Formats: sequence, structure tokens, C-alpha cells
Amino acid sequence: MATAIDAAHVTYEAPDLEVMEKFLTAFGMVKAEGSDDRTLYMRGTGTQHHIHVTRKAGKQRFIGASIEVATYDDLVELAAKPGSSPVRESTEPGGGHEVSMTMPDGIGIRAIWGREKAEPIPDRDPFVMNNVRDRNRVNAAVRQPVAPCTIARLGHFVLHVKNHDESMAWLNERFNFLPSDYFVPPGEEGPVVGTFVRLDLGEQLVDHHFMLVLQSDWVGVHHSAFEVTDMDAVMSSHDYLIQQGYTLDVGVGRHLLGSQIFDYWKDPFGFRIEHYTDGDIVDGNHRPTKFNGTASDTTQWGNRPPLEFFQ
Repeated sequence: MATAIDAAHVTYEAPDLEVMEKFLTAFGMVKAEGSDDRTLYMRGTGTQHHIHVTRKAGKQRFIGASIEVATYDDLVELAAKPGSSPVRESTEPGGGHEVSMTMPDGIGIRAIWGREKAEPIPDRDPFVMNNVRDRNRVNAAVRQPVAPCTIARLGHFVLHVKNHDESMAWLNERFNFLPSDYFVPPGEEGPVVGTFVRLDLGEQLVDHHFMLVLQSDWVGVHHSAFEVTDMDAVMSSHDYLIQQGYTLDVGVGRHLLGSQIFDYWKDPFGFRIEHYTDGDIVDGNHRPTKFNGTASDTTQWGNRPPLEFFQ
């Protein structure tokens, strides 16, 4: 199976690219080279050429996600799977090669390799935190204005599918994902209706989750999540987006599964998008657990989502 090494970007369609660019800029992204009047490419401070793509279309729609793989041979292997495209040169800015695939419910997944790396954008260092035991910040103050934060990278995305087991089998046949935690119906021990998956990169530390696949009555994206510098970045951006009149969804709070400090917003076309920081980092010793609570129970503290949040 192919070795996935990073979440490259998510792709949407929307009727107004100027409106989307204004929001994503306020959210903390930067317009990337190659954007035109048909396609908007937005990047973060990291080395991915772009992390968010919006194509102009008459109606808003989630297209799918692109996953960076380790080698060209990974693309060759994926191209041999049923329903895959041949390996071909990418037509997106940054170049490289790709293989296009479609999950059982029609969600597009692209594997990419060889895309040109972007020059990182300088960002402030994370603020060092003092606590009752460790005095880490000495003769230095925290000064964070209310302003757009800086997005570092696409951290994960959550997909709603009609058949969880079928979708997980499709993914596991193609990529080296490992389970991190499972969702089961509230108050029950099974069946598994959602799986958090992480990358398997050997001894390298990875995020608790790269993707969540969740069984639902509808198909599409629940949200895309973008990592920011620290909690002050989350909070100051929260205030800024409120000042700009954008729509808060759920936040700020701390998740139970993955532990991230989260802040969910709705973009101008109704798609949910998340700022997060301070997520769990795991290695090969991590073993999945089962979660059988409600959506509200997924929050340890802070703004709790409504019961229908994951439906």
C-alpha cells in the first residue's frame, strides 16, 4: 500500500472566489501563486504550495482531498487499483504527478508526489506558557493583538460516508493508515461507526488523527481543520473573525479525542472550517479506544457542540 506522508490540500467549488478569498485571508491563509479568475489557491506558512483550493462554479460543493505520498512508486501502485486514473502530470500550480481516485460514495481522493515545495513564510514563535510548577517565560510578556492568525498547515479533514466499513476498507487497501480511536453509538459497545486514522511513519511522531471517517445519512465533508501557532492565535483570531461579522459555529473549547483546542467557523458558503492547536502527538505505541458518548461529550471544556453536530 502507498505511504501517505501529509495532508496536501482540500478542494471545494463556490460561486464567488472574491468572497471566499476575503474570508480565507481573514481566517489566516495567503493567496498562492497560480490563482486566477477560475481557481483560488490558498496557502499557509508551511511548505505545501497550497492547502485550500476553490474552483468557481454555479453552486457550492466539496470535491475531495489530496494526500501527499512518499514516492513515485506509490503513485504507480495506486494507479493499478480498480477505478484509479493513470499516473499523470499535475495541472495544478507546483506541478508534480498525481493519481485520481473516487471513494465508494463519490468523494474524490488524489494522491500527489513531487509537487514543488513553497518557501516557508516567517511566523512568530509560539508563546511560552507559565504554570504553577514551571516558570518558563521570564522577563518577557505576551502581546497578541486581535488580528488574523497565521495558518501553518492543513492538519486533518472529516468525511461523512454512507457505509463506514466499506469506506475504511477502500482507504486501508490503498494507504498506510492506522486507527487512533473509534466512534460507536452512544451508550453502546458497537458497531464502529467512525474511525480516527493517523499516518504510519514508523518512529516519526504524528498527529493523533489525519482523517475521521464517520457513517452518516449524508455524504460530504464535515470540516477541514487547519493548525495555528498556539492558543493565543486561536483566541485572538476568534475575536477578529467576530469583529468582521463572520459566522461562528462552535468554539472555543478542547476536544476529548485528540485533545485539540478548537474553534469552528462557517465560511460564506456554509462549509465548516476549524482553527486548532495543541493536539495530541502519538507514536506506534498508541492504541485505539472506543468512544460511545454524544457530540457534547467530545468537548472537555468550552463551547459544546449541539447533539446533531456529527450527524
